[in-house]
Amino acid sequence: MTNGPNATRQRDETRVTEQPALTTSTGREWLILGALLAAVSLAVLPPLSGMHVDLPLGGAGLVLLLLIGMGVARAAIPRRRARLITLAVLFGLMAVVSLASVLVAAVTALG
Repeated sequence: MTNGPNATRQRDETRVTEQPALTTSTGREWLILGALLAAVSLAVLPPLSGMHVDLPLGGAGLVLLLLIGMGVARAAIPRRRARLITLAVLFGLMAVVSLASVLVAAVTALG
């Protein structure tokens, strides 16, 4: 295989950036997983607000906004690769927000 500008590159599906979820997916899988993560997060975060911590409710609201953002991104971004990467990033942010909200609420309740 040559490395020139006209060289054809073979797909290597073992590379993270060339996984079908980031190259050929419609984005439906990201929305389904996002909805599942949001459901779990919303089952956990609001009860934590009973510990007089406002952060869990803010985290729950942010999780909902990120889920809505995933739906908007899927509908509004025409380029497949950009759309899928955006969905992956929003999903990752949703997971980080959920975990951080739970951890901060737990630490605040202990101390």
